[in-house]
Amino acid sequence: MNEQLASALANLPDYLGQHVLLSASALLLALCLSLPMAIAAARSPALRGPVIGFAGLVQTIPGLALMALFYPLLLALSIMLEPALGWKLPALGFLPALMALTLYALLPILRNAVAGIEGIDPAVKQAALAVGMTRSQMLWQVEAPLAAPVIMAGIRTAAVWTIGAATLATPVGQTSLGNYIFSGLQTENWVSVLFGCAVSAALALGVDALLGRVEAGIRQRRRALVIASLTILCAGIAVALAPLAMRGASQQAIVIGAKNFSEQFILAELMASRLEKAGFPTQQKQGLGSAIAFRALAGNEIDVYVDYSGTLWTNVLQRSDMPSREIMHRELAAQLRERFGVVVLGQLGFENAYALVMKQERATSTRISSIDDLVPQARSLTFGADLEFLERPEWKKLREVYGLQFQSSRAFSPTFMYRALAGGEADVITGFSSDGRIAADNLRVLEDKKGALPAYDALILVSPRRAGDVRFMEALKPLIGSIKVEAMQAANYAVDRDTDKMTPAQAAAHLR
Repeated sequence: MNEQLASALANLPDYLGQHVLLSASALLLALCLSLPMAIAAARSPALRGPVIGFAGLVQTIPGLALMALFYPLLLALSIMLEPALGWKLPALGFLPALMALTLYALLPILRNAVAGIEGIDPAVKQAALAVGMTRSQMLWQVEAPLAAPVIMAGIRTAAVWTIGAATLATPVGQTSLGNYIFSGLQTENWVSVLFGCAVSAALALGVDALLGRVEAGIRQRRRALVIASLTILCAGIAVALAPLAMRGASQQAIVIGAKNFSEQFILAELMASRLEKAGFPTQQKQGLGSAIAFRALAGNEIDVYVDYSGTLWTNVLQRSDMPSREIMHRELAAQLRERFGVVVLGQLGFENAYALVMKQERATSTRISSIDDLVPQARSLTFGADLEFLERPEWKKLREVYGLQFQSSRAFSPTFMYRALAGGEADVITGFSSDGRIAADNLRVLEDKKGALPAYDALILVSPRRAGDVRFMEALKPLIGSIKVEAMQAANYAVDRDTDKMTPAQAAAHLR
């Protein structure tokens, strides 16, 4: 536990700084948008309904879905604007998270601002007009001061919502306190999960308390209290952002991508170690989906990550044929370079193939040893898959080749998928051949006699902007062909097991 806590503390400056930058930027942008909208809505009853209705509609969209929706939108916009601007609009990371959180913060500020302005005694407004004030003068000298406490209450609510929702930015490639939570859930590192939740909650409560003091100062007309509270708040933001500023002043960091399971976290740490020894500063973007990870690499938003030949063949190249391993690798390297500028540096030396897996005793009792044996009994069984498998071409291919029809299908994060099999919530799952839990839990891998699933050799992929960086390439080349499947299984199990767990960094150290 002490090692897990030490690892969490080591990442705190970066995660907290990124979280504060994202939250503060979204809240500031929401203020700039919502206050003018609120003034216009308070002045025009015809405008009020649509404006508040739109802000309310945004709140009905789950935060993670809203962030994910901005990714294809920004990607399309980037393609259209690149010829005119001469550079690509970033579609991953900070920008989609910022846009989603800004929209999320609109409603409480907008609603409270409208209520605050409308709640002013009409006689006060009439008196202001009677003494010759213009609409602008009345807004700044009468309405704004009287409505300020109510508006501040909305800002406090928006701040707490924004800080909490910012933890959802991790899957779209933006580092935040959510990195603790998402990676901790996957590796069942509850120290990391609790640490991320605790820091996020403490940040939200601290900001809310300071904004509460600002609100009290406004109500009590105590300017010194307002200034002191805002000064402390700004100082806290500056302290949180200082590590980011210092890193920005140094050499640009290599961005290492990782998908949302333990093996990817371990391999990202392994590559980071090699690059740091060569003198490169690094940062990691974890929890990425397969499609997002590759597009981010092709768009130079990450510099390197590990993907699998079968995933690239079916998802990226949209190929359904199953050539030999050698032909697949040769065509992948050529096609990815030609179409996307992506370089396949080489194979790590092991395969992490999709496979259908059952409990050994259940498979024995039902006489199932292959997918062919599974087909006649599948209609009475529950299928558990990882979060993206049911939408992947491999699943479509399995159904086409074997005619598989399960009673029901459920999606889990990879770690909880194995838990579901152990607990009986799933009868068959999509296992991974390099996962140490298959042997440790005495699971049976069902034979794919018809070859519906392709090979899944682990490959290091390099972005177009790093393709000509010889020092970068040389730092990673020693990893090519250096990892046997047994070593990867052991490293994965060291992170995933129930007791004496290692962090991904510690497991990576055993692969060096």
